[in-house]
Amino acid sequence: MTRNEYIPFASEISDVIRHTEIEYTFRMRYLGDVKPGQFFEVSIPMFGEAPISVSGIGDGSIDLTIRRVGKVTNEVFERYAGESLLIRGPYGNGFDLEAYRGKELVVVAGGTGVSPVRGVVDHFGQHLSELRSLCLIAGFKTPKDMLFRDDFARWDADFPVILTFDDTCGDESLRQGLVTQYIPDLTFDRIENAAAIVVGPPAMMRFATKALLDRGLTREQIWISYERRMCCGLGKCGHCRINESYVCLDGPVYRFSEACDLTD
Repeated sequence: MTRNEYIPFASEISDVIRHTEIEYTFRMRYLGDVKPGQFFEVSIPMFGEAPISVSGIGDGSIDLTIRRVGKVTNEVFERYAGESLLIRGPYGNGFDLEAYRGKELVVVAGGTGVSPVRGVVDHFGQHLSELRSLCLIAGFKTPKDMLFRDDFARWDADFPVILTFDDTCGDESLRQGLVTQYIPDLTFDRIENAAAIVVGPPAMMRFATKALLDRGLTREQIWISYERRMCCGLGKCGHCRINESYVCLDGPVYRFSEACDLTD
C-alpha cells in the first residue's frame, strides 16, 4: 500500500537542545533513509505546518533546528521531550556525500545556514580519511546568535574551522568579519580537485560563490542550497518554483552551474 505523502505521522521528541533564545534543536525519533540538506514538514493541527531542514542524523533519530518566528514555530516551542510532533518527509534531494569523497572540501555557512550543512560537516569530521581535506568557514551575527557550540569546539580540534562574527560584542578573543573575506586565502593542493558548499542568507551566498569563482573554482565545483524557498515539499503549491525548477523537487541542493540561472 502506497503511503499518502500529504498525511503526517507522529514522531516523539527525545530531546530539546537550546542554542539561543529563539533557536532550539528538536531531536526526533525517526527510522528511515535521510540525507543532510533534506527537509521535513512539521505540522500542528489548527496552526499549520512549516518546512524544517534536517540538521543532524543519528541512529534512529533526526535533528530539526527550528527558529521561533511565527504561528507554527511558536507552538512547536511549547513541546518538550517525551511529547510528539507531526512530521512528513523527508523531501528534496539533499547533499550527496559521494560527490565530495576524495575532494578538498570547503563548507561556507552563515547563520541558520549552518543547520543544513551540519550533517555533511559532522560526517566528514568523523571520517576525515574520506576527504583530501576539510575546512569550515562559518559566520553568525553575534556570539549570542551562535548555533551548535559543542559541535564547533569538537570540529575545531580535528580540522580547520574559521568562525567569525559580524559583531563580537567587545570580545577580543573572537574573530570579527564576513565569511567572504577568508575565501581568497584558501589553499588547495589541486584546485581541480576542490569542492565547495555554500549555504546562508542570499547576499552572503552571492558574494561567497563569487569569491570562490575568483579563487579558481568552477561552477560545477560549487553546491548551494535554496532551503529558504522550501514549501509544500511535493511541488504542488508552486511557491518554490524558480523559472522551471521546483525547489522542493529539484533542490533544495543545486550545483551552482544549475543554480546560477535561477533568479531567486
